[in-house]
Amino acid sequence: MASAAVASAKSLIKKKLFLHANSPPKFSPFCFSISTTTAALKNKNKDAKIQKKEQKWNSEANLLVKRRTRSDKELDEEIFLKHYGNGDSVHVPVMLGEVLDVFASVRLESFVDCTLGAGGHSSAIIKAHPEMKLYVGLDVDPVAHEMAQSRLKGIVHKDSCDRTSDLQVHTFLKNFKSIKSVLHEIDGEVLAAGVHGIIMDLGMSSMQVNNYERGFSVLNDGPLDMRMNPEASLKAEDILNSWPDSEVGRILRDYGEESNWHSLQNKIAKARLTGGLHSTRELVDLIRNSTSWTRGGRQGWIKTATRVFQALRIAVNDELNTLKDSIRASFDSLASGGRLAVISFHSLEDRIVKQAFLNIVNCSEGDSIKTDTSDSEKEAWIKQIVRGRDATILTKRPITPSEKEEKLNTRSRSAKLRVIQKM
Repeated sequence: MASAAVASAKSLIKKKLFLHANSPPKFSPFCFSISTTTAALKNKNKDAKIQKKEQKWNSEANLLVKRRTRSDKELDEEIFLKHYGNGDSVHVPVMLGEVLDVFASVRLESFVDCTLGAGGHSSAIIKAHPEMKLYVGLDVDPVAHEMAQSRLKGIVHKDSCDRTSDLQVHTFLKNFKSIKSVLHEIDGEVLAAGVHGIIMDLGMSSMQVNNYERGFSVLNDGPLDMRMNPEASLKAEDILNSWPDSEVGRILRDYGEESNWHSLQNKIAKARLTGGLHSTRELVDLIRNSTSWTRGGRQGWIKTATRVFQALRIAVNDELNTLKDSIRASFDSLASGGRLAVISFHSLEDRIVKQAFLNIVNCSEGDSIKTDTSDSEKEAWIKQIVRGRDATILTKRPITPSEKEEKLNTRSRSAKLRVIQKM
């Protein structure tokens, strides 16, 4: 009897608990109204913030578009894939069609390629200008120099029967800052008369990035080298393990434009206490462990590593100072009507090129700078020009690759082409 009463009591308690759990909560209509209003306000504020961010992003995107001129040059996809899509090519020349357009209207009897690389731009320009009598190619990389020599010899030999005069080809294992001394070495009269065209392609070649022993690759292990000229003494390893902490931080901040530079500087200094950094894998691991996953996940640390590698490469090769001096020296080496074309791949380089060109067109006090937007007597690729007394900038805004080229060659995405002509 007692057990039956206990069971009945338990059943009743369970029933009450079940009903309580499933009964709707009691609330005040007033409280419900306040809660609903608060939630609505929060959602409204959230939507307003999202809308504000979208407006900001759209504004920045529009500003970026306004600051550049997208190339409308038609890229022959079939030819591109035939030559470069099989994986055999060591380097794809960026904006090749646009570069050919730059020099198409110039009688290119003499030409200098300041960054010879694998000879992609040079070979195409030589083919397009049978009137060329003098060609000069410069590069500090012995591997690229040897490869380009072989390629150019084949082209010149093949086309020699079509030429009315022999083409003199000179290649030098030298930095483009030596352009004046190189031209003087060939013939003093060449330097005095000036050359008709010069190109600088400041990008890394695929064969340099893909060679892990050079230390340029973020995704593959190799020594911390990063020298363009293998005969140079300074390596990235020396900077990371021997230079003052503050100087390492300055390099990351100024050359890599890395926001997390101070933290990385401290981590690098700490790594020295346990033997230092001696391989790209060790440096990448340090960067990965220093980059929060909330800042972009895997892409976050890869982008940081790319900026750090860029900074070290610039410092090792003194690229920015060399570029500043070389632009002026190259312009001085032009003949009247000659053109200098520069392809840059990051904002630091492009900033230097832009400012150097502006300094040239306004090099003397009292020079007037005139922006010309008229379409008369201009080549199709020229949109806006800046006139000076001694020179004309033919690209007020840099030309960037076509959408098709960016799709086929992702390494071209950051390329910017600027051109100046000597009066």
